[in-house]
Amino acid sequence: MDEIAVLIPCYNESKTIEKVVKDFKAALPEAVIYVYDNNSKDGTDEIAKKAGAVVRYEYQQGKGNVIRRMFREIDAQCYIMTDGDDTYPADEARKLCDAVLKRNADMVVGDRLSSSYFEENKRPFHNFGNTLVRGAINSMFKSNIRDIMTGYRAFSYQFVKSFPVLSKGFEIETEMSIHAIDKNMRVENVIIRYRDRPEGSQSKLNTYSDGFKVLMTIAKLYRNYKPMRFFTWVAALLAVASTLFFVPVLCEYFETGLVERFPTLIVCGFVYIAAIQSLFAGLMLSTMRQKDRQDFEMNLIMLNNEYKNKLNR
Repeated sequence: MDEIAVLIPCYNESKTIEKVVKDFKAALPEAVIYVYDNNSKDGTDEIAKKAGAVVRYEYQQGKGNVIRRMFREIDAQCYIMTDGDDTYPADEARKLCDAVLKRNADMVVGDRLSSSYFEENKRPFHNFGNTLVRGAINSMFKSNIRDIMTGYRAFSYQFVKSFPVLSKGFEIETEMSIHAIDKNMRVENVIIRYRDRPEGSQSKLNTYSDGFKVLMTIAKLYRNYKPMRFFTWVAALLAVASTLFFVPVLCEYFETGLVERFPTLIVCGFVYIAAIQSLFAGLMLSTMRQKDRQDFEMNLIMLNNEYKNKLNR
């Protein structure tokens, strides 16, 4: 088991990967630097090897797929996840490691938004998207994570081995954050400096399509992790919509004693039934979620015992 593993998912980062690897080797000399190449066509893997990294491959395209492979294959006391584009300074890594190794944090968030991100990042829609996602998640899940989309994080062994990676692309950071909140993991925010990509280095993140995927991921995870709240909102919306159509029919009945819009009345009845079904679906799924949380805590105990056994070998 490594003491510290630095995980760098890469796709066509030949302009920056050498500097990133060397910077992290200098900042964390005891760490093993892992570069996982995701079908690069510009020789990123060879450059990383020459710089001293352990290079492995993930052939399914997408950052989420790479992270899944990394978490599955590597055992370490502390994991540092960073990007290969040289936007995150390696000399900040020690602060993230200390939070895991000395203060028992499960996930440490490298907070760009509280420092230089808005000045360095030249893409205004990215700035708006980061603020929107942070506000949405902290409001919906009652948390205080200061930077949801950051790619600079540290993790404990227990977090990595208990995190079921479902996302395939850039939604992975959102999924990590919500998993940590939902499972009552200990999360720390550590303010870091951020610098924009160097000249000639291109971002792989599409502002609109990837932003939409992130928002959809938030909605899906809110439904999965907070089913009672989600389906209560659905039930309320259905009930309000049905009531708006039902009131004119009721008023007409009081005035004339007749129901002339009988189809509207029937539809309103079915919509009310759907609202009641949504409410009961939320109740049942909420009970199932409680059982899942209990099972997770038991699995966490087994993971902790496994971790101790690996340390003692």
